Amino acid sequence: MVVQHGLGIHDIIGNKRDQILQLASHYGAYNVRIFGSVARGEAQPDSDVDFLVQFRPESTIWDMVGLWQALGELLHREVDLSTDDTLKPAIKLHALKDATKL
Repeated sequence: MVVQHGLGIHDIIGNKRDQILQLASHYGAYNVRIFGSVARGEAQPDSDVDFLVQFRPESTIWDMVGLWQALGELLHREVDLSTDDTLKPAIKLHALKDATKL
């Protein structure tokens, strides 16, 4: 029997942490966290990456869209981008529990 382990933050992000934080800052985001299967170390090679961020008050929806697109391009995979306020109540508690700050 072969035991397969999931992928975690270091497997998915690799050495791109600083680039992710620079992109976030460029688009007005801070408090960058990863949650979901990647944070729990249960991701598969085709899993998306769930990001949880906060935006400066002057940020616009275009900043969020720009960051979402830039993160996807950097990581070469699908990403979900949420804020504490946009998380659905049904998953908010679990997401905040899993959230790991970069």
